[in-house]
Amino acid sequence: MEKEIYIIRHCEAKGQPVESELTERGIQQANDLAKFFSRIKIDQIISSPFSRAIQSIEPTSKEKKIDIVINESLSERKLSSRDLPDWLEKLKTTFEDMELKFDGGESSQEATYRAISVIDEIINSEHQSTIVVTHGNLMSLILKHFNDEFGFENWKSLSNPDVFQLKFKNNEFVYERLWKEDSK
Repeated sequence: MEKEIYIIRHCEAKGQPVESELTERGIQQANDLAKFFSRIKIDQIISSPFSRAIQSIEPTSKEKKIDIVINESLSERKLSSRDLPDWLEKLKTTFEDMELKFDGGESSQEATYRAISVIDEIINSEHQSTIVVTHGNLMSLILKHFNDEFGFENWKSLSNPDVFQLKFKNNEFVYERLWKEDSK
């Protein structure tokens, strides 16, 4: 059976903490996502527990009359528990060394394993078409899992929001980027 997984990076938010909400622009983007998905059949919606992720998919959830399932495994990856002034350079190195881990943080490999566990659950479920709402770094690691060429520069080019479609058919995965600012 063919499966379609729409991986969404949340809309524009006011910050990085778990409770950060969407900006006014982010709220409009969430409504644009609902329009984008209005003609696409969706069976389930799974989201990171972060407020910005949930708020990004709420308009779609309401329109589709599908409850949002919260999954901790879709939470943003924690790079370190310490403030890293050079965090961007450190993040770049984690795309090159998947096992690299900073104080109190999670390696790219660890984050990938937990994210892919969600993808595996979807593949083994009865649902054919699923929306997964997560964060930029975790989205990048999911895509890197299926294409090792996906790296730091690809992460930098992601937008808020962003949408990739991951298709699973005949035991093969392919993905494509669907979101463009004129996708509305």
